[in-house]
Amino acid sequence: MKYIETLREGEHTSDIYLCKTKQTSKTKAGKSYYSLVLQDKTGVIDAKVWDLSSGIDHFEALDYIRIEADVTSFQGSLQLNVKRIRVAREGEYEPKDYLPVSSHPIEEMYRELLKYVDGIGNSWLKTLARAFFEEDREFIKSFKSHSAAKTVHHGFVGGLLEHTLGVTRLCAFYASQYPVLNKDLLIAAALFHDIGKVRELSAFPANDYTDDGQLLGHIVIGVEMLGEKIRNIPGFPDMLAMELKHCILAHHGEYEYGSPKLPAIIEAMALNFADNTDAKLETMKEYLEGSRAEGEWLGYNRLFETNVKRTSK
Repeated sequence: MKYIETLREGEHTSDIYLCKTKQTSKTKAGKSYYSLVLQDKTGVIDAKVWDLSSGIDHFEALDYIRIEADVTSFQGSLQLNVKRIRVAREGEYEPKDYLPVSSHPIEEMYRELLKYVDGIGNSWLKTLARAFFEEDREFIKSFKSHSAAKTVHHGFVGGLLEHTLGVTRLCAFYASQYPVLNKDLLIAAALFHDIGKVRELSAFPANDYTDDGQLLGHIVIGVEMLGEKIRNIPGFPDMLAMELKHCILAHHGEYEYGSPKLPAIIEAMALNFADNTDAKLETMKEYLEGSRAEGEWLGYNRLFETNVKRTSK
């Protein structure tokens, strides 16, 4: 198949893609057309179906569809002008070709994460971490396969695991450099900081916000999940539970970024720095890898609010 990342303006493509979203809109003249987002494991691309009169079979969002289309450009981004569509038949495609997946082996990352669980010295925090990452089979399955975001960073299968591991590594380093930090509390907070995303976002291929995600968000959901497990551990210290929950509530660092609380203890501050570092650097990495711009300067990026340049070799 011809992957989305290899498409170039002026080409014609005839291949199968996952229809991630489908919307019916109208032109200024009142003519109906489809606006689609198509996906494979290398990325997504906008597509338009301007003529619905012939060659366009019935299909829905999340169907695998075979298309014939011209690759065009609109406002600096590639777009597909689709001429024909039919639903792909079973056996014509491999689902693994259409879902973005972490470049790191998932089971290998999970084994490393479990080493951090086993390294927690506080018996209460270790029991709580094991309740999630060693004993809860449904959670483990979801955690391994979920993304860490819909689009911005780590938006792929295994992304939540990869991001959590990255944050945990950074927190372990911080603890080695700043003895004032309670290492066990910080490592536990790193492991738990985004667990709410298994309920905030739906599984692939949709990878979209659930009702819980829209109405509550992963921070509140994560604190609720911790509370559920803590209530099943008799004698769990109230203050320890409160400090752990505070780290989760404050890990975005600012009210404007969705934190219900600002960091009030040093471990919450360290967690915020680690989370922000891993998210921002991954976002930049994905932008650099995905840019089609020629030369070193890639243009203005709204997330970073600056013109971005590749580092000179």
